[in-house]
Amino acid sequence: MDKLKMQTENIADKNFEMLSKMFPNALTETITGYDDDGKPIVERAIDADVLRQEISCKVVEGKDERYQFTWPDKKKSMLLSNSSISETLRPMKKGEEFNITENLYIEGDNLDVLKLLQETYLNKIKVIYIDPPYNTGSDFIYEDNFSQEMSEYFDVSGQYDSEGNRLVQNLDSNGRFHTDWLNMMYSRLRLAKNLLSEDGIIFISINDAEVENIQKICSEIFGAQNHITTFVWNTEGHTDNQFLIKVNHEYIVAYAKNIQSVEIGWVIDPNTRQESNLWKGFAENSITKNGEKNPPIKVILKAGFPCKASKLCLKSNDPGNSFWREVQEIGYITRQITEKYSVQYPVRLSDIIVEDGKLVNDVEVFSGWANSNKLKEFMKNGFQPLVEKDGEISFYLSENGVIYYYKQRTKARNIVSVLRNMGTTEQMRSELENNGVFFSYPKPINLIEYLIRIGSVNDDDIIMDFFSGSATTAHAVMKINAQDGSHKKYILVQLSEKIDSSTEAYKHGYRNICEIGEKRIEISAQKVKEEFPNSKFDAGFRVLKLDSSNMKDIYYTPSETQQSLFDTYADNIKEDRTPEDLLFQVMLDLGVLLSSKIEETTIAGKQVFNVADGFLIACFDNDVTEETVKAVADKKPYYAVFRDSSMANDSVATNFDQIFASISPETVRKVL
Repeated sequence: MDKLKMQTENIADKNFEMLSKMFPNALTETITGYDDDGKPIVERAIDADVLRQEISCKVVEGKDERYQFTWPDKKKSMLLSNSSISETLRPMKKGEEFNITENLYIEGDNLDVLKLLQETYLNKIKVIYIDPPYNTGSDFIYEDNFSQEMSEYFDVSGQYDSEGNRLVQNLDSNGRFHTDWLNMMYSRLRLAKNLLSEDGIIFISINDAEVENIQKICSEIFGAQNHITTFVWNTEGHTDNQFLIKVNHEYIVAYAKNIQSVEIGWVIDPNTRQESNLWKGFAENSITKNGEKNPPIKVILKAGFPCKASKLCLKSNDPGNSFWREVQEIGYITRQITEKYSVQYPVRLSDIIVEDGKLVNDVEVFSGWANSNKLKEFMKNGFQPLVEKDGEISFYLSENGVIYYYKQRTKARNIVSVLRNMGTTEQMRSELENNGVFFSYPKPINLIEYLIRIGSVNDDDIIMDFFSGSATTAHAVMKINAQDGSHKKYILVQLSEKIDSSTEAYKHGYRNICEIGEKRIEISAQKVKEEFPNSKFDAGFRVLKLDSSNMKDIYYTPSETQQSLFDTYADNIKEDRTPEDLLFQVMLDLGVLLSSKIEETTIAGKQVFNVADGFLIACFDNDVTEETVKAVADKKPYYAVFRDSSMANDSVATNFDQIFASISPETVRKVL
């Protein structure tokens, strides 16, 4: 059996390993300090100059002028996102749905939570929406520590509350006003990118103060080529600003993980007029299109090509030699040429004869085209509609000889970059207050629903919000599921910020933002049930809380320490931790989705967890007998996990591997 590592991987170490394999000549050694005897401490490192030479035609020296976006502590922020942590997520039992719901609400610092989710949710999140602090000069930001031990920083900073919340008010008088905010966002977005699926999209709400900077760091992290757009949201309600201009807009920056893989949802802007063709179940238009970007070519319409008229005879309309010379000289058909020769397109180079709604003969036509390749494919397909993911396309000849395409839509789509009539924060706040939930600036549910529909096209996509605030994202996901019969899941992350005692929220019994978010989800679930009484959607959510590791400090002794020391400890698990605590740390360590179904059973008097229908089976009780071990092996799980000190006696411990080798040899056995 192998020991579980029970801590996140050091991303920098993994990157180092990959670079060392790709560029072994860039490996070097550097002195990082000195030990108590004055001897230098030497560690492996990457020679940056050699590496730059390997990946560039020209070495970019540090003093060379080059395009870049930087700020104080940027490199430290990068290191912070790569560094490992020894923390875990502990379940906070809530309701009967805990073991079956696939929705997650996580209380804790989103930086550490994102690190914990790196392995389990790598490339699995379809849409990320975040509404981070806008850096207005009065709001709070995470103040991440780059060098000091956590406990040391707590002692000296004086900027933490009694629960250790890592927040500081970022006043506009602060000399590090932009720096601190950028450090907070940069490290978190680097980690968020890893979680996005290849076709995933991230949406970031922001205002004028930092929109330029957020686009710069997103272009660096995701690549400028993956910038989808920056939406302008007409907030409507922010018109009480008495400055020079009343500001009633915000931005939503949208980036793709890989824009070539992105599939945009089939949604229609709510401001689209009812008479718009977009509401029709089809689209049709002429495919003739003349201009500089549409050089004309000849196309042969094959006999059998469908026609709108059942019977038709149209003579050729060849304009003559002068027309052809001018088109050849210019390279395309200009409006002047069209007017000069009174040409109607397409130019027919032979007569069109139609019988029974089909061309009798092959006809050569000439024009610039909007879709000539599809037209040729249609004819090659025996005049059968071309099936695409968003509908079927066919072509036909009109009564006056014009070629049209006809597209039968399965869905309609019309998304514009200016978002209007999506609701306001004032409306949302009022609605929440009427239901006993108090939050200053909640995003309107219509806005979040609209964004999710843009980015999430599959029924079982995962939606994430790691600045979840009032939990509007959870409300939006539940509403979409109820409307569509889909099974989208959400992961919300929120630091347990203390509520100011002067606020309405505090007066109504709320002591931190997480209490507000969780109450909002419960109320919203009930509201969605009332709106859609016949729907079946997941209204539950698992509450997990970020905490220190379940393992005692000795468990994390550096690798240089003699391994035999571990054997001197009968149990390396903290005394206050429950079997459920251990289960979720194991799930994190093994990359098992935290939303997986959990069944609790008793075997030979021992509590056994069956996760994801037998993918993982774990037992953390003491005095485990061979009966329990055999029962677990009989289920042939992919993973089987036990406590290192849990075997009833030496005989059980000795026979453990033999039992699995006999009954379920493919099972991966782990201990903690």
